[in-house]
Amino acid sequence: MTQSSNPSAVPQFSQLTIQGEDAEKFLQGQLTCDVTKLGLSYQAAAIGNLKGRIEFGIWIKKQAEKHYDVVISANCAESLQAHLNKYGAFSKFETSAPAAIYPCVLANEPTFSHKDDHNTIADTQAWMACSIATGNYWIVATTQGQFQPQELRLHQRGGMDYDKGCYLGQEVIARIYFKSAPKAFLHYVQGTGEAPSAGDKLDKIQVVNAIKNDDGFTALVVARPEQLAESGLSILDLPAALQVDVARPK
Repeated sequence: MTQSSNPSAVPQFSQLTIQGEDAEKFLQGQLTCDVTKLGLSYQAAAIGNLKGRIEFGIWIKKQAEKHYDVVISANCAESLQAHLNKYGAFSKFETSAPAAIYPCVLANEPTFSHKDDHNTIADTQAWMACSIATGNYWIVATTQGQFQPQELRLHQRGGMDYDKGCYLGQEVIARIYFKSAPKAFLHYVQGTGEAPSAGDKLDKIQVVNAIKNDDGFTALVVARPEQLAESGLSILDLPAALQVDVARPK
């Protein structure tokens, strides 16, 4: 893997802590996942907008009773904090200021660490490569509001719950799940040339995340299968759980 020496070329992340009497109830009405089932490991989840698209892509874990840690791309952290303050104005919880947290790979899994030892370009590059290979997409400011959760296979990663009740965008998201299926959805691909940026379009194929390597780049993209077949991209294998049909099981 080719590593960039330019820190701006790799993503940065922030953590916000949400804690208080109403923290669980409030988050349950915001997130796509079931907050009551969270544990000490980071769970990918999302906060949608009223159009049923991902406004904030996050990872969340329950640190203690009424105490949740949320990780988000650093360039989305302030807007998330403003969102939480707006919608939680009448709920009893506090949101911390965003603090830096570092992406890394531990036990072959992409995760995050507060240890300064992991604040390196090498750790972030390793996290990007592992995340792209495992479908662990990350939403940045340029891709906010662009993708529907099912398109990104979030439901196949435990990040969506269709039985927990209402949350932002739930009506649209549930309608797609129960009455139809996305025609374009997440794929892991290899391409040649320079790595595209998040949100770029390669003809009709939309880039979610990409990283340069010795052969060009690897990327997570949202596309129809027939569009990929007509492109110059090579389709690589996602983990088995993310290779099944994105539609609701019959």
